[in-house]
Amino acid sequence: MTPSPNRELPELAELERIIEEGAGLFTARTVCEVSVDQQRFPVYAVTLGNPDPTLPAVGYFGGFHGLERIGSEVVLVYMRSLLARLRWDSLLHRELETLRLVFMPLVNPGGMWRGTRANPSGVDLMRNAPVDAREPVPFMVGGQRISGGLPWYRGPLNAPMEAESQAVCNVVAEEMLPRPFSLAVDCHSGFGVLDRIWFPYAHTAAPIEQLAEVHALKSIFDETYAHHSYVFEPQSRQYLTHGDVWDHLYQQASAQPAPAPRIFLPLTLEMGSWLWIKKNPRQLFSRHGIFNPLIAHRQQRVLRRHLSWLDFLARSANAYQRWLPSGDALAEHRAMALKLWYRRTPA
Repeated sequence: MTPSPNRELPELAELERIIEEGAGLFTARTVCEVSVDQQRFPVYAVTLGNPDPTLPAVGYFGGFHGLERIGSEVVLVYMRSLLARLRWDSLLHRELETLRLVFMPLVNPGGMWRGTRANPSGVDLMRNAPVDAREPVPFMVGGQRISGGLPWYRGPLNAPMEAESQAVCNVVAEEMLPRPFSLAVDCHSGFGVLDRIWFPYAHTAAPIEQLAEVHALKSIFDETYAHHSYVFEPQSRQYLTHGDVWDHLYQQASAQPAPAPRIFLPLTLEMGSWLWIKKNPRQLFSRHGIFNPLIAHRQQRVLRRHLSWLDFLARSANAYQRWLPSGDALAEHRAMALKLWYRRTPA
């Protein structure tokens, strides 16, 4: 690995340290490069575990929005934890014999360098996919094509996806979609006072095909971590958007012909940053303060609290055949999910 020419982006420097210290364990490649302000930043995809495509995988993503540094930091702390455990944890080594882990902690380094939500071209990477909402979206927030000088810009009509968005799609298509089972978690902040786990769809209020599987995953998490504070829900319960990358990838996965069912469940960890503002109202006067905990002990608490969730995803993916519902259980989970999230009973 050739270190990036700029060391003033702390998250990128930490990622490259992890890659260097984990040489022989982590495998890293540059999937695209971003130029901004006479700087050049790589976008890395890092893998760990067994590459056999018949085995399950989990993908960890962060930094789609340059202002939401805490999302990248959560993924990096988890990678650092795995690196430490690999030195002594024999159970982790055994787990990785039958599991693939994929990391893209810093999807939008150009936006992070500039301190903007969008990438250096002014495009919001989570409004950039070729997916249009089926129902009305909130003005502006749901995605707009007026100008890159305004927030939530989708990019020009019919233009290719931005390099960063396309890099994520390529990595998911190569590393995750061919597998019988895969999970993705994308770490964000900036909505509400509660930590939420969102699943598709964002472009429609209709339920996804794998609704029963999502409900089963929620159920085993509830049973294992009885006092957790996450709210599981489809993103559509809060608002709809155009151009959601995970909706796009979920639809791609659903359209794939396969001799046996393949399941891809993309999730979003939406950290409730309004709580940090409530405890420290002065954060409202800082762009970064709206999306990140600025006080050290709160940042450390946030970085600690999500490790169990990220580790749970790896364990649940590795053991997916033990909890994934089928037959009558599949119908039961779907009925419970429709009642819980869509307030209706199955037809």
